[in-house]
Amino acid sequence: MYCEHFGFAKRPFELTPDPSFLFLGEAHREGLATLVYGVQSGKGFVLITGEVGTGKTTLLHALLGQLDSSTACAFIFNPKLEPLDFFRMLFEEFGIESPGHTKAEYLLALNKFLIERLEKGEPTLLIIDEAQNLSAEMLEEIRLLSNLETPTSKLIQIMLVGQPELKELLARPELRQLRQRIGLRHHLRPFDEKELAEYVNERLARAGYTGGSLFRRGALKELYAATGGTPRLVNGVCDSALLLAYSREKRQLDAGLIREVAEEMELPTRGSDSQGTGGPSRGDEGTKPRRGWLGLFR
Repeated sequence: MYCEHFGFAKRPFELTPDPSFLFLGEAHREGLATLVYGVQSGKGFVLITGEVGTGKTTLLHALLGQLDSSTACAFIFNPKLEPLDFFRMLFEEFGIESPGHTKAEYLLALNKFLIERLEKGEPTLLIIDEAQNLSAEMLEEIRLLSNLETPTSKLIQIMLVGQPELKELLARPELRQLRQRIGLRHHLRPFDEKELAEYVNERLARAGYTGGSLFRRGALKELYAATGGTPRLVNGVCDSALLLAYSREKRQLDAGLIREVAEEMELPTRGSDSQGTGGPSRGDEGTKPRRGWLGLFR
């Protein structure tokens, strides 16, 4: 709707993890390096955590884009499964013909598959996204997969990716064996204020924008205050702010526009209290924010 108005070839702030818009802040570069090293070094278990919307899934897609064709990868993104359902999904991902109906049959077939790949020098990777939703029982089943090994090498690399609650889950006494097997860990933080500005400008450029500064400096500061640098929130606020600017025939986004969107989305603003509770600001213009405008375009 607003692409022609601003001269975009495509919308710059989609919520889907488009690889062509990949931007790596410092924490994201470190996270990707951790994932790549985990695959190359055969560390067994790798743990990646981060708050909602910090870019964990985007990072995984970046990793998949760097893997060579010899790497077999199973990507499990719905881990709320019973053990046998988990094995069925795992076999579907790896393209292994289902061997039977018991866990023992699945494990025997998986071990055979992994040994054949190891003999050919082909890595095998299992990625479990949203792993904070795993039950303790399923985490133990996954730990037992790491017992599939030779005297010198792990047969499968396993990556657990999830929200900070995953670390709390792994801290349980009954999961201490799994916790001890995690060879690499990385926590993904949001962008800092400098990275956020770079992120916004990079996405605008990749969307084909060639004009002057679209976001005023105050708008970027307000954007950081509202989102804390969380990429998903940044995308949501920017997309809505561009839509609002288009509806008002504006060519540049200022702090007031970002603040209005943040208030509509119930995010904190620079005028909010110091606790960051997300309450709307009333102190800058002293005017009541216009409510409900987002619904006109949804």
